[in-house]
Amino acid sequence: MAKFLEFQGKEWLRKSGLPVPQGRVASTPEEAKKIAEEIGKAVAVKGQVQAGGRGKAGIVKLVNTPDEAAAAAAEIFAKNVMGVPIYQVLVEEKLDIKKEYYCSFVVNGAREARSPMLMFSTEGGMDIESVPEELLFKVNIDPINGLQVYDAVDVCARAGIPAQDISKFASFLSKLSQAYKKLDCQTLEINPFIMTGSGNLVCADCKMEIDNSSVGRHPEFGISIARDLPGAPTELDLIGWSIEETDARGTGFLMNMGYDEVSPGYIGYHPIGGGSAMMGLDALNQVGLKPANYADTSGNPVGSKIYRVAKCVLSQPNIDGYLLGGFMMANQEQWHHSHAIVKVLREVLPTQKPGLPCVLLLCGNREDESLEILREGLADLMTPDGPGKRIEIYGKEYVTDTKFIGQRLLALSKEYRAEKESQGK
Repeated sequence: MAKFLEFQGKEWLRKSGLPVPQGRVASTPEEAKKIAEEIGKAVAVKGQVQAGGRGKAGIVKLVNTPDEAAAAAAEIFAKNVMGVPIYQVLVEEKLDIKKEYYCSFVVNGAREARSPMLMFSTEGGMDIESVPEELLFKVNIDPINGLQVYDAVDVCARAGIPAQDISKFASFLSKLSQAYKKLDCQTLEINPFIMTGSGNLVCADCKMEIDNSSVGRHPEFGISIARDLPGAPTELDLIGWSIEETDARGTGFLMNMGYDEVSPGYIGYHPIGGGSAMMGLDALNQVGLKPANYADTSGNPVGSKIYRVAKCVLSQPNIDGYLLGGFMMANQEQWHHSHAIVKVLREVLPTQKPGLPCVLLLCGNREDESLEILREGLADLMTPDGPGKRIEIYGKEYVTDTKFIGQRLLALSKEYRAEKESQGK
């Protein structure tokens, strides 16, 4: 899912007519001070990062003056949450909180539902897992017509909202439901939304995740890549998305896996299928190697798409090997992979990565022809002194032997790194 930071989600809520605190995002302590001066009263300074538990992580601070806002921002920028750095803070007015509430709109995937669902509780501000089940009220929502007013009234009444406030709460939840549908959200969580001392309901926080499949309908979001990523997209992520976005023939999923380009032991990883991918990761983990990336080409993609993905995998600097992990008896035409891999290795190995270990495992439909294409197409590179001297090709006899494949990659990668070090590279 494409995930918005809090300040981004709140901006879309504001445009949808929902109440959010006054404030703006800042990228420096000086900007934070200026925004606090504009607001003119006590503010909250909130680190913007895709992670929960921000209060516990110390990146949400309440301050009384602009100078304190600048100091708080500087302190937050120096932190990270679960290894993710913080580049922006949201500076917004401190709210007069009378009571905190929780609500979220999610997809209920249960067989008997398969619809959006509202979850509502009078116990806001807590981790949802900490809310007692009897205090969490749920209602499935008609995916066409949205949350009906009578359902909103009913859930508020069951939760114990006072009669004089039910209309206000039901209207608030209905507006959120409309925003959830209009913005094609997968998840819209407001925890907490609060009642102020004057009785107004305000979205004090916002977690908004957009259905990846809907991103094309919303150019206004400015989403560059509709994928689930642990952080900001890397150059490899963006290239991989450009391949998949413009070519729907089979799968061509490609993403970075935290590769740091400095540490040894990273392998350019090119599995074929999700189950196959898990086995390939097991092969690497068993021998202490690490995937530099993840690149799935399943679903019978054409050779040109496989070529583009493999070229990206092999373009990563300082990798110690390349694994084509076909750990399954695939029903797709495997010769498309063979033709693509032959072309890529013939372009990359002689001039860019001579001697790079390349373990190629292919099995399944058209296996014999596919393996023959690899052997014949790479034969002149695979001579003892050739740029492909560390290419090894395997078929179905090793389809489940992750230990063997991992050991071969480890032995070849050690040899390759030793050779590079001896040459001063």
